[in-house]
Amino acid sequence: MVTCYLRYVIDPLKLDDFEHYARLWIPLVERFGGTHHGYFLPHEGPNNIAVALFSFPTLAAYEAYREKAADDPDCQEAMRHYEKTQCYLSYERSFMRPVLQAYE
Repeated sequence: MVTCYLRYVIDPLKLDDFEHYARLWIPLVERFGGTHHGYFLPHEGPNNIAVALFSFPTLAAYEAYREKAADDPDCQEAMRHYEKTQCYLSYERSFMRPVLQAYE
């Protein structure tokens, strides 16, 4: 399994727009075979950082999702929402592998 970690720098004045954007993407990732672990919005600490985590069985499965999402009307609509609102300023994407069980 590979987990995608997205760290967003958001516009705190557009938090509602970003939350709407996040809610659009959660079911889309799941539609294309991923498991979305949620978006995490500022609560305490910096008010301009948000995080999203989602997993795919393999990096190849993630790449297949990216290809399918590029042509999907609902994914395109989510991107139009971003383009209209500019609710985040930048993002960083990293891929991680989970450690799920302790060694015996």
